[in-house]
Amino acid sequence: MPTKSRPEFSGSTRPNYIKLGYQYLVNHFTVFLPVLVTLCLTNKLLLLGPDDLLAALHLIQQVDLIQVLCTALAVALAATIYFMRKSRAIYLVDYSCYKPPALWRVPFATAVEHAKLVLKEPKCVEFQLRILERSGLGEETCVPPAIRYIPPNPTMAAAREEAETVIFSAIDALMKKTGIKAKAIDILIVNCSLFSPTPSLAAMVVNKFKFRSNIRSFNLSGMGCSAGIISIDLARDLLQVHPNSYALVVSTEVITPNIYLGNERAMMLPNCLFRVGGAAILLSNKWQEQRRAKYRLVHVVRTHKGADEKCYKCVFQEEDDQGEVGVRLSKDLMVVAGKALKSNIATIGPLVLPASEQLIFLFNLIGRKIFKLKCKPYVPDFKQAFEHFCIHAGGRAVIDELEKSLELSPEHVEASRMTLHRFGNTSSSSVWYEMNYIEAKGRMKRGDRVWQIAFGSGFKCNSAVWKCNRTIITPTDGPWRDCIDRYPVDIPEIVKL
Repeated sequence: MPTKSRPEFSGSTRPNYIKLGYQYLVNHFTVFLPVLVTLCLTNKLLLLGPDDLLAALHLIQQVDLIQVLCTALAVALAATIYFMRKSRAIYLVDYSCYKPPALWRVPFATAVEHAKLVLKEPKCVEFQLRILERSGLGEETCVPPAIRYIPPNPTMAAAREEAETVIFSAIDALMKKTGIKAKAIDILIVNCSLFSPTPSLAAMVVNKFKFRSNIRSFNLSGMGCSAGIISIDLARDLLQVHPNSYALVVSTEVITPNIYLGNERAMMLPNCLFRVGGAAILLSNKWQEQRRAKYRLVHVVRTHKGADEKCYKCVFQEEDDQGEVGVRLSKDLMVVAGKALKSNIATIGPLVLPASEQLIFLFNLIGRKIFKLKCKPYVPDFKQAFEHFCIHAGGRAVIDELEKSLELSPEHVEASRMTLHRFGNTSSSSVWYEMNYIEAKGRMKRGDRVWQIAFGSGFKCNSAVWKCNRTIITPTDGPWRDCIDRYPVDIPEIVKL
């Protein structure tokens, strides 16, 4: 009877074990070192004889007690100064995302028919049709009512109505979830890039919810899709200097006044991608909130490439030749985004990557720069640093590029792709829809690390790192409540319309 040949495992398994062993040893070096030192000291003590022990005891008795007390006081003083200067922990108590009503939905057929009735040039209609086919958006994304009119009616009143509907609904849902009263809010930050009325949106929120007269309010505009993380950074800085406080952050983009009705193709893209959305986030530095808070803020890293003219103008609001105002997206957008991401990664990498990845990167850099070795630059494995990735759903090309650059799996970018499909590009609030997707799938566990990455005009790439404070029970509310069971869905490269 012929003997069965054994499968060859050495070629596939051994390298994995070597890599895993290397990562475990290097990443836990601070644990192994004290254990090794303790074992060595214990072994040394066991080898001491009675005379050696008596000599050691005699030396201890000769130690100056005053010197010992002074040393202890110096250590206590140093420890006190350290803990006083240590940054306060910032907790994300909870957040809510706005879910537009079904009446605001704009299926592809509606979008195409609307474009045919509104746009003057058949070529413009054909161009928008091609963009929609490749956009990665689904049939349930939403736009405000004023844009659905024929012709569209982007008035100030309609824009205010959209802002009030989105912002007030998100804050109402957040206060209901957390039980926080309006009078308890100490800091208010509202970011909306392209709609900046007077009084401000922050003043509108104060008026609606009757916040205290001494509330510290801020209104950020013109900062693009990464403004949500900028708002988180501002809230963090304010909470460092104002103890025992709550900060409310609202991130949204008002679509109504920003529809483009001209014929410039580079300015038509936002019409096809941007949709209604908004999020309200409650942060606090109160130690009492540690137990119920969902996340703890670990790092915020901001990168601004505005000094470069090409970066500054790659997302630019201006008038076209016919005087129609719109946002022009440059052909260099993905190149600029790649450079900004590279700079951001260079800063955030040393903060989050384990020692094993940093050592490999260092050796690779030394080999290429000093010894002139012909080897590819090493891309750090950020999957070793994070369990979840929330990549700004700015468009299919953005998600594809980051998936490729960071060598992520389809599962790592699932939340971003599904958010783009279900809600479209909701600007600065998109990363919160993605985080809510992960929670709705029941994947967020205690200790998990989340990387939020967003890009914005200027040009900016901003990152926020969160650590899950407790295992998140699958929510029964939120924007995904009636559709999470259908996701993930297959998204073809081209949807024929």
